[in-house]
Amino acid sequence: FEAMQKVDVMRLSALSDPELRLLLPCLVRMALCAPADQSQTWAQDKKMILRLLSGIEAVNSIVALLSVDFHALEQDAKKEQQLRHKLGGSTGESILVSQLQHGLTLEFEHSDSPRRLRLVLSELLAVMNKVADSNGEFFVKSSELFESPVYLEEAADVLCILQAELPSLLPIVDVAEALLHVRNGAWFMCLLVANVPDSFNEVCRGLIKNGERQDEESPGGRSRTQALRQLCKMNPAQSLKVRAMVVEECRLPGLGVGLTLDHTINNVSEDSVSDLVSFISGLLLGTNAKVRTWFGMFIRNGQQRKRESIGSVLWQMRRQLLLELVAILPTVRSIHVREEDDDPELESTVSVYTGLKEEHVVKASALLRLYCALMGIAGLKPTDEEAQQLLQLMTSRPPATAAGVRFVSLSFCMLLAFPTLVSTSEQEQLMIMWLSWMIKEEAYFESAAGVSASFGEMLLLVAMYFHSNQLSAIIDLVCSTLGMKIVIKPSSLSRMKTIFTQEIFTEQVVTAHAVRVPVTSNLTANITGFLPIHCIYQLLRSRAFTKHKVSIKDWIYRQLCETGTPLHPQLLPLIDVYINSILTPASKASPEATNQPVTEQEILNVFQGLTGGECSRPRQRYSITAQLLVLYYILSYEEALLANTKSLAAMQKKPKSYSAALMDQIPIKYMIFQAQCLQQELGGLHSALLRLLATNYPHLCVVEDWISEEEITGTDTLLQKMLLTSTAKNHSPRQLQEAFRTVAGSHTQLIQILEHLTLLPPSELIPYAEVLTSNMTKLLNPGIPRRILQTVNKLWMALNRVMPRRLWVMTVNALQSSVYNTRMQRYTQNDLMIDPLIVLRCDQRVYRCPPLMDIILHMLNGYLLASKAYLSAHLKETAELDKQFLSNSATAQTDAPEVTREELKNALLAAQDSAAVQILLEICLPTEQEKAQGPRPESLLKSLQSGAPRCPSEYTEQQEDGLLCNLREVQCLICSLLHQMFIADPNIAKLVHFQGYPYELLPLTVAGIPSMHICLDFIPELLAQPELEKQIFAVQLLSYLCIQYALPKSLSVARLAINVMGTMLTVLTRAKRFAFFMPALPCLVSFCQAFPPLYDDVLSLLIQVGQVCASDVATQMRDIDPILSRLQILKEKQSGQLGPTKYSLSQKSVPAEFESMDPDVQLCHRVEATFVEIINMSLT
Repeated sequence: FEAMQKVDVMRLSALSDPELRLLLPCLVRMALCAPADQSQTWAQDKKMILRLLSGIEAVNSIVALLSVDFHALEQDAKKEQQLRHKLGGSTGESILVSQLQHGLTLEFEHSDSPRRLRLVLSELLAVMNKVADSNGEFFVKSSELFESPVYLEEAADVLCILQAELPSLLPIVDVAEALLHVRNGAWFMCLLVANVPDSFNEVCRGLIKNGERQDEESPGGRSRTQALRQLCKMNPAQSLKVRAMVVEECRLPGLGVGLTLDHTINNVSEDSVSDLVSFISGLLLGTNAKVRTWFGMFIRNGQQRKRESIGSVLWQMRRQLLLELVAILPTVRSIHVREEDDDPELESTVSVYTGLKEEHVVKASALLRLYCALMGIAGLKPTDEEAQQLLQLMTSRPPATAAGVRFVSLSFCMLLAFPTLVSTSEQEQLMIMWLSWMIKEEAYFESAAGVSASFGEMLLLVAMYFHSNQLSAIIDLVCSTLGMKIVIKPSSLSRMKTIFTQEIFTEQVVTAHAVRVPVTSNLTANITGFLPIHCIYQLLRSRAFTKHKVSIKDWIYRQLCETGTPLHPQLLPLIDVYINSILTPASKASPEATNQPVTEQEILNVFQGLTGGECSRPRQRYSITAQLLVLYYILSYEEALLANTKSLAAMQKKPKSYSAALMDQIPIKYMIFQAQCLQQELGGLHSALLRLLATNYPHLCVVEDWISEEEITGTDTLLQKMLLTSTAKNHSPRQLQEAFRTVAGSHTQLIQILEHLTLLPPSELIPYAEVLTSNMTKLLNPGIPRRILQTVNKLWMALNRVMPRRLWVMTVNALQSSVYNTRMQRYTQNDLMIDPLIVLRCDQRVYRCPPLMDIILHMLNGYLLASKAYLSAHLKETAELDKQFLSNSATAQTDAPEVTREELKNALLAAQDSAAVQILLEICLPTEQEKAQGPRPESLLKSLQSGAPRCPSEYTEQQEDGLLCNLREVQCLICSLLHQMFIADPNIAKLVHFQGYPYELLPLTVAGIPSMHICLDFIPELLAQPELEKQIFAVQLLSYLCIQYALPKSLSVARLAINVMGTMLTVLTRAKRFAFFMPALPCLVSFCQAFPPLYDDVLSLLIQVGQVCASDVATQMRDIDPILSRLQILKEKQSGQLGPTKYSLSQKSVPAEFESMDPDVQLCHRVEATFVEIINMSLT
């Protein structure tokens, strides 16, 4: 076939006559037909072919066949097909062949070439038509012409010539399909393809596509498989390609196995994995579920037949696999061991195994996985011989290599997956001996093989799972190790559980062994397999260490220190379960049975080099991963300790909390910053740390800080690196101290050093923090350039990203005022969390230094948040103790103290926040000195008041006053902080406004704090207060809110305020009426300006007030009614004017004798002035 395919004339000439006889149809056509190749080489080859054919007698008959008129033959064949189609396929009159006088064989013998062609064509078309009408049902058509051994070669010649000359009538795929339904069809098919070698792939694909999904089930499938195997034997180079077609089409699985067996037998290799093992493993363990199901059905169907035929493909496959398995089994020899006292009767026989050869280990592993797949996925039921040989292989002892470790792991998992392989007591003893050997040798294997994940950890893990009855976890472990999902019934593991828990691995042995297992060096997610950490995790979960009083703290600490990136996913669950084992006893009967926590000194050792800050880049002994994991441990431990306070108190157990001094030495924010840069490699550690930080350290989670940290990425960082010169790196803290010392005389050196420091990363600024903070008071002296102050602020904010808590304490201590602290006490972190208002007890000059005031406000906000977290934690720590103390005296009221303590805490926090707000508002007021100086600072407040009652001359004064001053900037900073506080907790805004503050600040707060609109919600409640001062403050506040927020809600509240004022007029005494309406009446102007529909209500109220006051005045001075006469004058003037005219209160029209200190008279004047302002406002 190969010679014919390549037209190798030399090889063709070497063939024998019987071999050459089969290829005559093609060779004769090649010699007689006009070639497309006109080269000299082909001319020589053609002469040689003619020379070959000249001595063969059968050539003459083939030449005669080629001399027929094939066009007429094709026309007659088409007519016969049409006739048969009309007759419904019945064999009646034939156009190709007239009535036969003798049998078909005799007719063929006596006929000439044209008639022979017609006879074969008629017979072939009959078979092809029957195939087309059979609807896939297999049949065998009896035909003398294709069955007679005498005429096979002549019939084959005719068949080949017909197909070659009539390819459209007889497509070779259809001819091949028809030949399957006659006897000797496979022989005819091979001969046909040999004469048309280019059609090999086409014929094979056609036969496979038309084949059955399970070929072993039907005679047709078996004959098709046999024909294709013969074709592939003729062309073995293409057999693997045909096998690929079988898998692609998911048809004829027996053919795929048969071709693989043929290929395997021809290419036997003792050491490497055979093609049969690779092929079947690929089918069952590949990702294509369709192929897996198809081949699994082949295995199952093959076993369901009552007696599996020895000749079946499945039997051949199993036999070949068993032969391969036996070929690599280690040799076995038996020795006799004499027992005690040398008694011959006590002599026993022990089998001693030689080791599995190193070159056979990989092949053995592949065979084990294949048998697992066959039994677990395809449902193969092993025979006794197969089970025995498999167990023999599984319990063999490989060399100490990585492949050997893998082999032992697979063998162990296969024992767990298929415990039925161990059926006799001898086999069970063999398995126990092998498991004991595993325990003894696992340490040597791990060291000799140089792998981190050994089978020892898997043994421990399985033992722990058996002890805790986690059978589903064992099943998952087995499936993941074998790399396949197989069904394992938990009930099948009962015997293995007994062996493990009672004979091999008792729980005490497990725990004692686990502690001695060395930690994994540089543990990362790249190290796969089963590691010591998995075993320790399971033992911690089952509380085995505490139950048997085995200390595991040192092992966990060492493992945390031996970690790297990317983070191993088992580390965080290990820490969580370890913390739980510290706080929660294994049982209520023995509350002392807990693990020990990591000591403070061990924690400090991990962070050594980060807590001091003497050098900018300290040499760290431990990796950043180890430091982050220890930080996660501390934060999680503290959180769990608070969460379990009640249960611990009930058991009268109080685990030690880590000291505040330790927490102060850990650079938490810096570690979080590092974790953020390594988010991709740390898995879920960064998000877990953020959650713990937000819960326990909210002052380190200020939104502005996160936003500012996001800004230092991108082009800014690149520019900083470009500008960062060697000079900038060389400035020492001592040079900075010297520059601060001489700042009074020269600013240049300090500015230069500070500007260079801004180019350094925040972590490299840590050594300069103490010098920077301790010299801040020098910056409060007059004459310090604003550039220095702003640069110091920028450096402080950069340091705040990496060391906020230490920085805040240093800054507060540096800026404290001698007025409040005569002895200059050094505050601690704890002092500032208990009393955040210490931050505001700083040097008074800071209040007019905006860059430093910004720092003060930042710290104040942080410590207010820290105080909330501190008090909440303190409440949880001590609540249960107080409850127990009080329960002795009042058992029925055990819940009362808890509620009271919570309320007291909330009241303290509210008082703390409101005090801070009141102090900040007080800072916004101009001092007496500022009032006496240059441009009037109070105009800064008035400029914020939009539409408040004022004289026209004030507009000119505002335009002349400058707005760029320190007071204005400080006011803006304070308003920004107050806005955040009001948004975070609207109750603070309510409390502050119920307390009240100076009226002069209302224009500032309403215009400068965007969240002031929330005051509209509680102004009705404020108006209902019994104190006159609060009612006045409510009306004044509402007047500014109406101008700032002219909303429907404001209108309704303003209308309510007018109604309240009307009511107050009727119930207040003369003195209180004066005290209330004198400050409240000017606010009506703002109501009218914001809401013109209120004009009628306001004027009505003013007239009522005027009438009440006028009536009181009239009782004393009967000859004058100042209000009525004045209004009459205004009315007459208004009617006499043609256009709008502004009115003003003329003092000349009031007689001097009526100007008095009488409250009613003054109120009358205030009513009149309010009237005039409203009229003037409406005219403009």
